[in-house]
Amino acid sequence: MLVVIAGLPGTGKSVLAREILRVSPGVCLDKDAIRPVLFTASEVDYTPAQDDVCMEAMLLAADYLFRKDPARLILLDGRAFARRPELERVIRWAQAAGVEWRIVECVCSDEVARERLERDRATHPARNRDFDLYRRLKAIHDPILFPHVVVDTNRPVEECGRVTLEAIRER
Repeated sequence: MLVVIAGLPGTGKSVLAREILRVSPGVCLDKDAIRPVLFTASEVDYTPAQDDVCMEAMLLAADYLFRKDPARLILLDGRAFARRPELERVIRWAQAAGVEWRIVECVCSDEVARERLERDRATHPARNRDFDLYRRLKAIHDPILFPHVVVDTNRPVEECGRVTLEAIRER
């Protein structure tokens, strides 16, 4: 199963992904980890076009992994999926590949997101990740019209992981 983890920066996507994988075997393909492998530091520009390149690399990797083990759990992390075409691309890929998919949307209060972004600013691999980016993406964020699970990451991570796994398995 392919699980798309969507949400604005600082809403806990990566923390939720780690929690899911702590209790359930699988793999996480993370845009923020893949970008520095594909581009040198001087080439990193955090544009939507560069994000698309990273996402295509993630889908190629997912294709390879699903061919080896169709029952594998693969999480896609690191992209807000703020625009509808970003999600549509992944869903088209999953449908063409015959892969079952789910969408999980992480949400939290603006204050919690701000605190997380400020706390992680020096250690997070994405250098553009700050509260200004959060606000810009929130202003243009398309509502997710596909079936999805909303996870309020203001709650404890263990609870979020449990609720997410229950929801994606029951559908």
